[in-house]
Parts: sequence; structure tokens; C-alpha cells
Amino acid sequence: MIKPSSLNHLKTNKNLLAFSAGGDSTALFFILIENNIQFDIAIVNYNIREQSKEEVEYAQELAEKYHLKCHLLNAQTIEKNMEAKARAIRYDFFEELIEEYNYQTLLTAHHLGDRFEWLLMQFCKGAGCAEMAGMQVFQKRDTYTLLRPLLDFDKKELLEYLHKNDIQYFEDETNFDEDIKRNEFRHNYSTPLIDKYRAGIKKSFEYLDEDVATLLSDIEVTQIDDFSYFKASHSKRSDIFAIDKHIKSLGHIITAKERGLLKVNATTIVGRKFIVNFERGYVFIIPYSNEKIVMHKRFKEECRKLNIEPKLRTYFAQNEKIFLIFKELMLHFSAIPITTL
Repeated sequence: MIKPSSLNHLKTNKNLLAFSAGGDSTALFFILIENNIQFDIAIVNYNIREQSKEEVEYAQELAEKYHLKCHLLNAQTIEKNMEAKARAIRYDFFEELIEEYNYQTLLTAHHLGDRFEWLLMQFCKGAGCAEMAGMQVFQKRDTYTLLRPLLDFDKKELLEYLHKNDIQYFEDETNFDEDIKRNEFRHNYSTPLIDKYRAGIKKSFEYLDEDVATLLSDIEVTQIDDFSYFKASHSKRSDIFAIDKHIKSLGHIITAKERGLLKVNATTIVGRKFIVNFERGYVFIIPYSNEKIVMHKRFKEECRKLNIEPKLRTYFAQNEKIFLIFKELMLHFSAIPITTL
């Protein structure tokens, strides 16, 4: 079922599967086993459903049977904003495991239905084709590759595979709660359309991927601690897409309003978590803080000479190493000599 390009990657890398014991990740688990792929699994128990204990036990049983590591996180109770916080918790957990155990690939079981659901949601709130194309099979992150090898398959195909092979899996009852927006789109729009027009929807995503590759530059973001930057491209569209993707990897999804501000402003505060600054050929992404601090006169004078955006100064005043890196980058556009703080 998995394309050769994905299999070739998996056979030469150390792999971690994000596992939930649901139909999607269970299908991917056994497809990997069938193809003799080496991998371990990671599961998060959010402690909000009684069934989750059984799901963890099932994950541990599978790991023992097939001689895999099973990494478990028992998450603290989430009071509100469940979906966003749960996503942040699990990706923080996965990335800690990747760093500790030197995994090179993180596998997720996103499928065609997930991708189409995302496209419809983006279309309805206002987005371009790059945002609507959404998930890609391969996505390079700072220290690992995120791989989604099931994007060509819909939920029914995966469930048919499980039933044909008499494989146990669990159904999360929250998937039927239509107060959750993604469930509303899934049950009322994306699933019925895939059932009727599966082949055409798959073909449309192929065209979308080709179009996005043509429209957008391949931008590599450099990250040093919590400071990120990249060289601006000749396309503001490509720059904003790179910003969007990077900030999403940090746990925040940019709103349509914030994306509009990025188009017209040199400096934008995003989610009250990040400052995005277009500055003399570069794009900088730094943590946002409204903290009032005392800045040395010498530092303030240097910022004035360099004409540094005031919103960035609090961060630079507290991060001398990063400030030096920033000034080195600005040398391409300024004749002001570099001095130490």
C-alpha cells in the first residue's frame, strides 16, 4: 500500500510511529510490519476517556509481541482548548523522544479524509492553494522528517484492510462529536464527497501538489534556540507560507487575520506568542514578550544606529549571542561596524 519512495526512506532511517490504537494508526502499524520496516511506537494518554487505558494496554501488547519500544506519556488534564493543547503535548513528547533516541523519521497515519477535511475547512475560512493543499507526504523539520505515507488512502480503504486481516482497533467516541469542527466537516462534507468522488479528489491533490511546488520557493528556516530566521525570497507568498509552516511546528496555527497582517506589515505579533519581522532581506521569528526591562544606554544607542524595530529590542537585550548573530546578518545591508555589548 505504501509508495516505494516512502518505503525506501523508512528502510534507511530510525523510525517512530505516532500510535493511538485507532483504525488509522493501527492499519499503518501492520502495514509497516508487513513491509519489514523497523520502528518504535509512542502513545499519549490524555486521561479523558475510560477506554484510553485499554488503548494503552493494546499498544504495549503489540510492542511486546513485535519486539518494539512503546513510549508512553500520561498527560496532565487539559481544562480547555483541548484540540490545540493535545496537539502541542503530543508533538512535544514526540520531539523529546526523537532527540533522546535519535529517531530520524516521525510517522503519522493521516489519510486522504484528513487531508480533504483540512482543505474544506481552509477553503471555508479563506486560504490560498498552498494552505489548502495542507499535508504533504514528506515534510522536513529541523531534526527529523515527518512522514505521512497514507495520504493516498481514505478511511474506508484502511478499515477494509483491518477487517480483511481481522485486526483489532479502537474507535474514539469523540470522533462522533460534531461540536468539534473537524468532525462536523468530516461527517457532513468530506466523507460523503470522498465516497462519491474518491478518484477525482485524489487526482486533484496531485495537481495541487504540482501547483504548490511551482508557486512556492523551497525555504530553509534556521533555528538557534528560540530564534528563527530565513532569507526572504522574491515571493511574499512563499515567505508567509514558510512562516506559517514554521510557527505551526512550534504549536500555533496562524489565523487568516494574522496572515493578512503579514502581507502588509513589516512587523506582526502572532498569537501573542511570536514577533515576525521582515528586515532588510531577512525574515525573523522570535518569542513575543511585553515585559518592561531596563536597557543599557549603550545597547539602546546601538539599536538606534541599526534602526532595529523597537518590538525586537526586549528580546535582543536579554540574548546577547542572538543579537550578535542578528547584527552579522544586517552587515549585508548596513555599513555600521559590529561592536560587542
